[in-house]
Amino acid sequence: MTAEQHRTLKALLTGKFCYADCICACRLLADAFDFLDFNYLGNSIMGHSIPLFTVGRGEKEIVYVGTHHGAERITGGLLLYFLAEFCSAAKGRRGICGVSPEYILHTRKLHVLPMLNVDGADIAACGAPKDHLLTPRLLAMCKDGDFSHWQANARGVDLNHNYNAGFDAYRAAFPNYDETGGAPSRYAGLSPESEPETAAMAGFLRYRTPCALLTLHTQGREIYSTSGGKCPRQSPAAAKKLADLTGYALKTPVGAAAYGGLTDYCITALNLPAFTVECGKGQNPLPHTDLLSIYAEIRTALFVFPTLF
Repeated sequence: MTAEQHRTLKALLTGKFCYADCICACRLLADAFDFLDFNYLGNSIMGHSIPLFTVGRGEKEIVYVGTHHGAERITGGLLLYFLAEFCSAAKGRRGICGVSPEYILHTRKLHVLPMLNVDGADIAACGAPKDHLLTPRLLAMCKDGDFSHWQANARGVDLNHNYNAGFDAYRAAFPNYDETGGAPSRYAGLSPESEPETAAMAGFLRYRTPCALLTLHTQGREIYSTSGGKCPRQSPAAAKKLADLTGYALKTPVGAAAYGGLTDYCITALNLPAFTVECGKGQNPLPHTDLLSIYAEIRTALFVFPTLF
């Protein structure tokens, strides 16, 4: 990656980081590294393509996921910054954070999805789209017109409650979240995987059967690796390592956070070691100017994670 490409990437990731910025950053990375495969997972409610990177040729597959929530799109920037640094080190055959990216490319296959909730990210960054079929619905769900805290997708479904993991229990425990039929956050939808984004994510995992998954959220400097007291055999040691590398606290999810998330689905339905990392500290949405300081907190963990499985 040239110095000019790196400057452009940094500007995209530390700006408002809307969907267009994400796609520009993805194409920049794809142009810079010919061994990096850039494709799409599927399409969103609004027809936007969900970016997906794959790199490496090993049998063990590792998945990184960002931006389940629109206001947390900084997590997508963190993953793209990691991918740029990983590929630069691999291309230069340099070790980094105590691991060899070249070795990881030979023994692992990394799948990186920086922005699963592409519509929600754009809504949080730019507000409701003009003259779209869903615009009146969005405006009705966000009565004050401030979309900066928007978490859901364009239909008002919180993607991280839309997986088939305690879905019915969530709706029974928190019936008030169902009252509007859509909301800026916490509404789980009518059925598991009702949204194309979660259906594509879950289908990808069922097809690929990776050996571990890491999903980034904000904020709290916390790590979750269990669901309903369950965790795969490899999870406790890996979770402790991630905590040691980041300085983040290991926590057990409680309340609404304990139902319907991607980590819950991986653990309960697939017996897949999965980890939620709540990056940074403050109040969502965290400012994108904090990206590099947050990245410094989780950088080593991102590089080491594939070697733990």
